[in-house]
Amino acid sequence: MVSPSVSLEPLFAVPFGHARLAACERLNAELEQLFLARESAEYRNPSPSHIPQEETFESRFNLFRWTEGCVQELRRFVLDGVIATVRQASTLSAEALGRLRLHNHTWFHVSRHAGSFVAHNHPLASWSAVYCVRAGLPAPEDPNSGLLRFLDPRAGADAYRDPANASLRPAFAHRPLELHLTAGQLVVFPSYVFHEVAPFFGPDTRITVASNCWFN
Repeated sequence: MVSPSVSLEPLFAVPFGHARLAACERLNAELEQLFLARESAEYRNPSPSHIPQEETFESRFNLFRWTEGCVQELRRFVLDGVIATVRQASTLSAEALGRLRLHNHTWFHVSRHAGSFVAHNHPLASWSAVYCVRAGLPAPEDPNSGLLRFLDPRAGADAYRDPANASLRPAFAHRPLELHLTAGQLVVFPSYVFHEVAPFFGPDTRITVASNCWFN
């Protein structure tokens, strides 16, 4: 019997964009100073979608409307990263994408000891992004401290395990994507993907910027 010629293709793939801001030290230092100075009730998100934690500060969603130079510099980098991800992941031409209007809600988080975020997604946006201002010092006793974890969206894909599907190649394997963010790192992903942040047990602060984007 002749063996079939099988063509394998990675269907149902999830596009993730990765970028890094070179020489980010000066910008991140300015952002950190600004964010810590505005870690107050005036700038706190008044209606969080989760139960607020004392260990984590979440700002209002208008960060990219601030006029400070460091914020506007970050805005260009993050939104350019979102546009570049959409351009590579979609069939839109550069001209067609350029005719669309990009909207965003953007905010910052400051996490201290034991600060975390439960699994959630952003159903009212198409693309989301996370930028790392300060990763925070590691916690030797907990290697997962501050880990950003993206959950595999293929519900039920791990319902049955046997030797034939337990060792799939990375593109096909059912497992979360786990990232220890570093300063200057940008991750862009579809907003439907559930994600969470493991408790941060470092002795200092972990500072990130999050953005939700949509086009029309």
